[in-house]
Amino acid sequence: MSLADKHCVPCRGGVPPLKGEQLELMKAQVAGWQVVDEHHLAKTYTFPDFRTALEFVNRAGDIAEQEGHHPDLYLSWGKVEVKTWTHKIDGLTESDFILAAKIDQLPHN
Repeated sequence: MSLADKHCVPCRGGVPPLKGEQLELMKAQVAGWQVVDEHHLAKTYTFPDFRTALEFVNRAGDIAEQEGHHPDLYLSWGKVEVKTWTHKIDGLTESDFILAAKIDQLPHN
């Protein structure tokens, strides 16, 4: 089962964030995403104009609501930067990678 086919699981805390080999295995499944300081995932998408970028943000927001896992979305003209991590443990969980894979399935240029 691919990450995009899974669903985010609410984190109740007390779970260690992904590190080392586990983190590398997950990263290999989400092309183009950067793991920053073993703390969060980040990726920038580019678009031909503001409207297309805004539509992407709205679709990403819909996915976030469906999954109950919410990234930071930074919208600017022709660009959207996405950052995600599990706030409850201040680090990365499988749910962050699931969300990244689902966002990658959205149309983007």
